Amino acid sequence: MKIRGFTKKIFAYFLIVIILSLSCVGIFSYIITSGELEEMVENQMNQIAGNAVHHTDLYLQDYERSIVSLLTNRQIMEFIDLPTTREEYDYYLYRKTIREFSVDPLFIRNPKLASVYLISDKKNAVYYYNSVNEQSFNAEDIQRQRDYFLANTTPDGQLSILNHTIIEGQENQMLTIVRRIRGYTSPELSGLLAIEMRSADLSALWKGIDLGKYGYLFIIDDKGRYIYHPDRLKVGTTVPKAFSEKLNQAGSHSFTDAYEGDERMYVSRKSESSDWQLVVSMPVRELRKPLSNIRSTTLVVGLFTLILAMLLAYRFGKSIAKPVQTLKSGMRETEKGNWATIPLPPHRDEIVELMVRYNLMVKRLSEAVDRVVQVELSNSEIRMERQKAEFQSLQLQINPHFMYNTLETIVCYATIQDSEEISEIVKALAYMLRYSVQTNLEEITVANELKHVMYYLVVLRHRIGREFEIDVAIKPEYLLHVMVRLTLQPLVENVFQHAFPDGLEDYHVVRIDGGVSDGIFWISVEDNGSGMSEAKLGQLQEKLNTNRLADGEVDEAGKKGGIGVLNVHRRIQMVYGEQYGLRIESKLEQGTKMIMVMPASPRKLE
Repeated sequence: MKIRGFTKKIFAYFLIVIILSLSCVGIFSYIITSGELEEMVENQMNQIAGNAVHHTDLYLQDYERSIVSLLTNRQIMEFIDLPTTREEYDYYLYRKTIREFSVDPLFIRNPKLASVYLISDKKNAVYYYNSVNEQSFNAEDIQRQRDYFLANTTPDGQLSILNHTIIEGQENQMLTIVRRIRGYTSPELSGLLAIEMRSADLSALWKGIDLGKYGYLFIIDDKGRYIYHPDRLKVGTTVPKAFSEKLNQAGSHSFTDAYEGDERMYVSRKSESSDWQLVVSMPVRELRKPLSNIRSTTLVVGLFTLILAMLLAYRFGKSIAKPVQTLKSGMRETEKGNWATIPLPPHRDEIVELMVRYNLMVKRLSEAVDRVVQVELSNSEIRMERQKAEFQSLQLQINPHFMYNTLETIVCYATIQDSEEISEIVKALAYMLRYSVQTNLEEITVANELKHVMYYLVVLRHRIGREFEIDVAIKPEYLLHVMVRLTLQPLVENVFQHAFPDGLEDYHVVRIDGGVSDGIFWISVEDNGSGMSEAKLGQLQEKLNTNRLADGEVDEAGKKGGIGVLNVHRRIQMVYGEQYGLRIESKLEQGTKMIMVMPASPRKLE
């Protein structure tokens, strides 16, 4: 079936995506959550079983230590050696002494003990009771008890924990810890020492374990009988064989079984002290109750989300289709040649952005034309500035051959008059004139600029009437780097015009330095003259930022100069770009440093 209409297509596609997304998320979330919950429940039951076994072992070990404390009692060992033909007084004396010095302190330390008794191979026996009815036994009872314990204990004297009692009416409610012991005169094991405790006291150990309303713990001994169970009727009975086999096969893992009526999950741990198995039992319906809640919640939330998503999909489809239809109508008008703007909706999205771009298209084209015109004007202005700079140089070219010939004539007259000073000045002026009358901004080497400065100093020396040297610290490897013609000498001339207003002194220094840093070639002219105030330095830097050629700088005396600091800055920019030029640092009465910044480009020697 072919769906027509943009809105219907969007709604159908969104509906498919929403149903698939909700189904996948719901199903996979339920499966993953179910697995994680089952794993968490099993881990929790394993932890509960492990903790219960640990506390049970500590509980039994405490009573085992109580028996061990009686083994070294001399009266007990002598009682084991007491012969059958004993005196009644001896029997009474041992019974009393053992009670006072051994049994009563044991009952005080362990008030939950029910009884303690000794049975020797010579048919002598003593019984002590704590909070239970005292029992008396004849020779046959003693012999029967002895035979039972011998059959259920190890001949090497190891402790045995039995689900057994000698107290009448307490069957299946007591646990007996018993072991064989020796007398005082022989190393042979010739007696039995036993203590009894209530198996129900074990439940007190597990009160802090939360197994829910229907969960519980029970204990099975090594013969498959219940030692402890919340259902007292099961204590002493044998565990069903099928359940016992599952229990042994599962080991430390969980398994489910319905032998107790409802389906339950079981996890068991074996006690190291008693060979008992402590089993945790939880109903499966309780364990899976969170999964049922998750399933129901997922279905309800999924259905509600589906209905809400369908409404949103329909509204979203219309919100996309309506602007597209408007844009379509506007394009049809454009095809007809009507550049009409499209009305914009109040909200903003990608479709509305397309409509905005359509409305701005004509305006942007106009702005693009304006920008082209501005660029042309800017380029024209730069060309005019370059021509202006070249014109300033051309002004120096008024009949240069006539000037050269005139200077040569002066040199001849100086030679006739034997005046070396005039000859030196004229030669320096002739070189400077030839160097200065170039009509372009071509690049020249640092060495050439330094040579031009040297001839300037020759003229300056005769003008001021004293010797003065400039400290040139530029390394030889930088002498072939290129720079703009006629930029270094104006900076040096500016130093002598403004840095030393009161005349040159011996301590005055002018230093020319240069170097390369991060692809930038710099040359600095530094002096220790009068410097500039912050206000004057700010004004000069503001003029530099205008990026325009100066018509002529007027100094403090009111004189108008030619190529000044500002024109040096602008000439460098016209050759290399706006990011280069002149940087000035100055402090009042401390001196000034002017730095020309240019790209590092040494000239290759042929």
